[in-house]
Amino acid sequence: MHISQAFATRSPEGSEGPDAGRMRARRPARGRAAAALTAAVAFALVLTGCGGGGGGNSAPKSAGSTADADRVEPLAAPPAPKLPVTVDSADGAKVTIDSTDRIVPLTGSLSEIVFTLGFGKQVVARDITATFEQAEKLPVVTRAHDVSAESVLSLKPTIVLADTTTGPAEAIDQIRDAGIPLLVVEPAKELADVGRRIDTVAEALGVPSAGTELKERTESRIAAVQKSIPDHRDGEKPRVAFLYLRGSASVYLLGGAESGASSLLEAAGAVDAGKESGLDKDFTAITSEALAKAAPDAILVMSKGLASVDGMDGLVKIPGIAETPAGMDRRVVSIDDGVLLNYGPRTDRVLTEIVEQLYAKGGTGQ
Repeated sequence: MHISQAFATRSPEGSEGPDAGRMRARRPARGRAAAALTAAVAFALVLTGCGGGGGGNSAPKSAGSTADADRVEPLAAPPAPKLPVTVDSADGAKVTIDSTDRIVPLTGSLSEIVFTLGFGKQVVARDITATFEQAEKLPVVTRAHDVSAESVLSLKPTIVLADTTTGPAEAIDQIRDAGIPLLVVEPAKELADVGRRIDTVAEALGVPSAGTELKERTESRIAAVQKSIPDHRDGEKPRVAFLYLRGSASVYLLGGAESGASSLLEAAGAVDAGKESGLDKDFTAITSEALAKAAPDAILVMSKGLASVDGMDGLVKIPGIAETPAGMDRRVVSIDDGVLLNYGPRTDRVLTEIVEQLYAKGGTGQ
């Protein structure tokens, strides 16, 4: 599941500390700030990684949105790569790619882009966060959410795709030292990053025109979802707090401006309650005071996070939740972990489900 790059230490896919080598030093500030939390978070993810969807009274998933988002939708015509290409890596290197025969994407979000561009048959491995159906039978090349360089190299890849959250640094160096072209991509933080990430991957695979097609398809679908947002009563936008929950490790966090969710919430016609209340970083521990200041009308959670606290009944037992408007109304928007914050080709479906649940009959904004 992705706090999809919200935690840069391999995110809720993460398990490393803030000083784990040179790659960590290159990470964005939002990732470094979250790193202190990741030991507990990663342990919780291992415990809950096979958990089911959230319980409680969140709106049911509708056909065609992220209820079906465990599959990606490749472009109709498989592209023909024009290689070799030389591209700039986010870590300062120049990378020349002359074959896409054996591709290893090292994050779930990058896998999603590669498969949707039409290269699924050339992908020979996956990161543990690639949860969609077409990738599920591929060998996993991560251990406790860290990349195993030996596993990657054993598959003889012709190109490896990573981002600045991928680690440990020693594994990245080992893959590069073996002569494998390895491209590092800047992580996605908001909707504006969707097109950039698609373009970057498409260029590296030698199919920039396919990247343009996919980018335009994705952006048009996102725009169509936004047109479906109902008018707000009295002109007031619903306030939504993004909570990161891992009950088995007692990890309860309230998202702020850098959590990764603000852009989605704002695109859905809502206000990020954590950001609006003055939380200018990524996450902070949930307290009654912080929740009272945020005063959310609804709560956004990942489905496994909700399940980890025993659904809505367990959620309202977290101090401060029951006293919020969201807690009193039991208003929860629950989205699949593996897609919520990917900011990629399936983001329109994520946005669709947020809108459907948030504006369900009798719910916030109606």
